Amino acid sequence: MVARLKVGVVGGGVGQVHIDAYKALPELYDLAAFCDIDAEKAAEVATRNDIGRTTASLDSLLDLDLDLIDLCTPSSLHAEQTLAVLAAGRNVIVEKPLAASLAAVDAILAAEADSSGIVLPIFQYRFANGIARLRHLMAKDLVGRAFTATAETHWRRTRVYYEAGPWRGHWDTELGGCLATHAIHIHDLLIQMLGPIETVYAQANNQVNGNETEDTAVLALTFRNGGLATSSVTLGAHPQASRLKLCFEGVTAESSLDPYNPGQEPWTFSHSSADGQRRIDEALADFQSMPERFVGQFTHIHRTLTERAPPPVTIEDSRAAIELLTAAYASILSGEAVRLPVSRDHPLYDGWIDTMKSKSA
Repeated sequence: MVARLKVGVVGGGVGQVHIDAYKALPELYDLAAFCDIDAEKAAEVATRNDIGRTTASLDSLLDLDLDLIDLCTPSSLHAEQTLAVLAAGRNVIVEKPLAASLAAVDAILAAEADSSGIVLPIFQYRFANGIARLRHLMAKDLVGRAFTATAETHWRRTRVYYEAGPWRGHWDTELGGCLATHAIHIHDLLIQMLGPIETVYAQANNQVNGNETEDTAVLALTFRNGGLATSSVTLGAHPQASRLKLCFEGVTAESSLDPYNPGQEPWTFSHSSADGQRRIDEALADFQSMPERFVGQFTHIHRTLTERAPPPVTIEDSRAAIELLTAAYASILSGEAVRLPVSRDHPLYDGWIDTMKSKSA
């Protein structure tokens, strides 16, 4: 019999999307509790989703008999709350970005090592069938060396978006703008597909909405394997779209244009020769689709917690994303390319918030 894990969700913004995914997996998860500092909102969310218990604080939630705490809170709370859950010996799912510095991520790594709990960061874009088909070709050694890639995160965020979440658009509470909150997903896919980054050159401004944080950016990336990539990001696009195009020695892969799930089908996989295309098509014939996005990630997380399978996304994966952010903000400040890894004596190892605030003041 499959064990049902008792979950407590904290926060009702993206938390509702998480709740919907748990509800799609009733054989795996029991939505046991919901936490929000707004008692009226907590009651409304609990009633709408048939959740039996509500609390107004994380401490109260940790007093309950739960297998898993899911943090869907404002970005600035993620690291502190993750440490609190680990100190209580509980497993924790945490939304992106994991923290505001590499120092904070390393503190979480150390805390996890001393805890009986596991940290399970969210990167739901990884769990999409287009991306899975590319990994399928990689596993069959049909992709070859990475040459170049382009990534586009072209979304639209108006004043309505920021007014609905007053913590957004501010360094202290959102931790960054389009790089930290929006393009972090597609950048994670680039790292997953092309491997570790060697250098980062970035430029950014806040010309769309005039917030403290950046809402338009471009990045040039070099990878340790010799691959090159560019990323174009804006919150002023219409219509919205996200796009990945990856050129390898053996195949060129191109994503859908879905703004919030570019990893989903349809993807195209093209080879320069008819024989090569035949091998690609034959290799994809035995690909089996899997659940996508949050449902896909939560399915894997259940296996991690009940079967000791490897975590589908690790703290180290989140650390790579935070290291890219650190390097991007350092490059924006200096006007120069930044080489990775970012060392402990780097000026932004302990965080970029204060320095970026002073620049945007």
